[in-house]
Amino acid sequence: MDAGIAFYFLAGLIIVALAFDFLNGLHDAANSIATIVSTRVLRPQYAVFWAAFFNFIAFLFFGLSVAKTVGTGIITTDIVDDSIIFGALMGAISWNVITWIGGIPSSSSHALIGGLLGAGIAKGGLSAVVASGVTKTAFAIVLSPAVGFSIAILLILLVSWICVRMSPFAVDGAFRWLQFVSASLYSLGHGGNDAQKTMGIIAVLLFSHGMLGSEFYVPFWVVITCQLAMGLGTLFGGWRIVHTMGSKITRLTPMQGFCAETGGAITLFMATGLGVPVSTTHTITGAIIGVGAARRVSAVRWGIARGIVFAWVVTMPAAGLIAAFFYYITRLF
Repeated sequence: MDAGIAFYFLAGLIIVALAFDFLNGLHDAANSIATIVSTRVLRPQYAVFWAAFFNFIAFLFFGLSVAKTVGTGIITTDIVDDSIIFGALMGAISWNVITWIGGIPSSSSHALIGGLLGAGIAKGGLSAVVASGVTKTAFAIVLSPAVGFSIAILLILLVSWICVRMSPFAVDGAFRWLQFVSASLYSLGHGGNDAQKTMGIIAVLLFSHGMLGSEFYVPFWVVITCQLAMGLGTLFGGWRIVHTMGSKITRLTPMQGFCAETGGAITLFMATGLGVPVSTTHTITGAIIGVGAARRVSAVRWGIARGIVFAWVVTMPAAGLIAAFFYYITRLF
């Protein structure tokens, strides 16, 4: 391929990757702000600015181990080419759009992982899969909502014990202010984990073009661009999913919103530190179900929760099949 044409292909794929990052912020905005909006602590138009700011500055607080996992730990780098990256991104973007239109809080992260696997297997078969990275990600599908659920319940019990002598009015007032802190922490965790997935995609694309030398790393301009794209996506919000996450699963008080966001943030901080690309959607949903179940089991609308879990199960294979389709389409040209 002519060098000039190759450059334009590369630039085009980077733009598509940033479009996915933007859609990730749009699609997952609900994860950061659903609880603070549903408890009426902050109006939606202000909540998105709050979340977008902390999404953007997340790179100041976290390393880039998640980006390395996505870039080198899902499929082997030696088979990566433009067709695989295009297929993976189109698979993830298509599934995000489908679930966003339907108001379904599926995982952008696992859509991207599924897309990578689908396009990678389409080219190199099962030998293209990096088993250790995929196993780590698969465990996270189960563990992240379970950990979020458990921490949220523990926080509810702890906070309830601390506030046992306070009036309901005083508790409500205090946690309306504290929710600003918990929402900030959760937005930091979201930006720190999710934006790195696109960083990994762009970095491995550059690596496959020989633009990073012999060692994989993430250039700083990629870090800033991805954080900015995600922050802008969050500004545009995803109100259908906010409604599902913030009110359909269970009704929340400011204290419960604080515990759900804090439980989710702790889970994301741990996962990002370990380099695990978890789903922020899974994590906050588990935490919200946890605070609802701590009140009483019947407080959770389990039918809604089952629908969300079904979307989780089908996300990776659905995005993978779409990615394989787009990969084969590119091979025709």
